[in-house]
Amino acid sequence: MGEMLALVTAIIWAFAVILFKKSGESVHPVALNLFKNTLAVVLFIPTIYIFGETLFYNAPLNDYLLLLFSGALGIGLADTLFFKSLNILGAGLSAIVDCFYSTFVIILSFAFLSESMGIFQIMGALMIISAVLMAASKKGSAHLTRKSLFIGILLGALAMLTTAVGLVMIKSLLERSPLFWVVEMRLIGGMTVLALSLLFRRDRISVLSTLRGNGGWKYTISGSFVGAYLAMVFWLAGMKYTQASIAAALNQTTTVFIFIFAALFLKEPINKVRVIGIVLAIAGSMLVTFS
Repeated sequence: MGEMLALVTAIIWAFAVILFKKSGESVHPVALNLFKNTLAVVLFIPTIYIFGETLFYNAPLNDYLLLLFSGALGIGLADTLFFKSLNILGAGLSAIVDCFYSTFVIILSFAFLSESMGIFQIMGALMIISAVLMAASKKGSAHLTRKSLFIGILLGALAMLTTAVGLVMIKSLLERSPLFWVVEMRLIGGMTVLALSLLFRRDRISVLSTLRGNGGWKYTISGSFVGAYLAMVFWLAGMKYTQASIAAALNQTTTVFIFIFAALFLKEPINKVRVIGIVLAIAGSMLVTFS
């Protein structure tokens, strides 16, 4: 069951990325991220109690503050950067750039958690970088200008870096805390920082108004439910019922599914350079994660 759930997680998240890409054609990234987090927060409250956990877990105030900050960084900021990158690059190229995530986690764990970093992990990181460079070549991104490509890759890499920082900083806390409670606190942190940032934006009305314009709300609601809630539940279930390494390997196949779905539903081009880039990125991610 665990293996099946992990594979379903990869498919669900890939489909969510396609929905987010469609939503991003008319909805501002900040508005999309705020809606996504708000919907997930509301849905996870009953889910927490269904699974026998509690919203008010008996933990020190510092744990609450750390999780809220982790969510502000790893969800509020990171997902906004991800949506901006996705809008520029498209789902196919974005899937390759997202493989930076595992590399950043390993590097940060090595730097701050005293975890080891072997030769195969270094090779994997270099393979991911090669995959991104290949995808960024003229043959891999003919539909983008050099400037747009650079900005899209930079935003995507920053999204993966902030996501990794948000995870590594709570690693020890995560190991001793209920998972759904951790998820909910991080979502609240992400939602809060986005709501506060809107208060200081002069264009906040126009940003929020994009949620109901041009029919994008259909993709916003479905993408938020599938990506922020359903995928998270399946991911946690997969981690619970099989070994973490096996679940992580199956979760990584989401890169392939995003690539396929992008071609089927968004009509994004498939060529030899992109296929080689996908293969390199996945192989590199596997080396980084499991060496």
